[in-house]
Amino acid sequence: MIDIQQIHHVAYRCRDAKETVEWYQDKLNMEFLVAIAEDRVPSTKAPDPYMHLFLNAGNGNILAFFELPNSPEMGRDPNTPEWVQHIAFRVADEAALLSAKEQLESKGVEVIGPTEHGIIRSIYFFDPNGHRLELTYVKGTPEQMRQLKEVAPAMIEEWSKTKRAPKHAAWLHEEEFKALD
Repeated sequence: MIDIQQIHHVAYRCRDAKETVEWYQDKLNMEFLVAIAEDRVPSTKAPDPYMHLFLNAGNGNILAFFELPNSPEMGRDPNTPEWVQHIAFRVADEAALLSAKEQLESKGVEVIGPTEHGIIRSIYFFDPNGHRLELTYVKGTPEQMRQLKEVAPAMIEEWSKTKRAPKHAAWLHEEEFKALD
């Protein structure tokens, strides 16, 4: 039986390693932990120079990036909306979320939100590589989390058959969609 302890790191591509490190240090106060660079890929042995950097995202979580100077310019999947693929970081509470929004905006970062998700509230913005980032705080009660876990199997079954949004947890975004009614 595999016993996962935690995510060690997630890795994304970046356009410029130095710019990426400086942005995450300045905007999100992340500590630069490690840089690894080779002319060959250790796993495949392919000749492909890279810079691999690691940033402390708090509580043992590591965010990593690769700069690949010999690869074609990075892009994103044109068939996936830009809001889908993102990295979400947790903050302590609403005050921390609103403070982070103010700090980011004061540093020239365009921020969307706060957005109400029922059990969490979030803000969204992009890093210099075009990766969408989310800061969120958890506000859901244990009862709400229990309810969501309980309906999850029925929701996935219904979705797999209909490809239409099941309404079991529609209450999560009631507040956000009120203005549209």
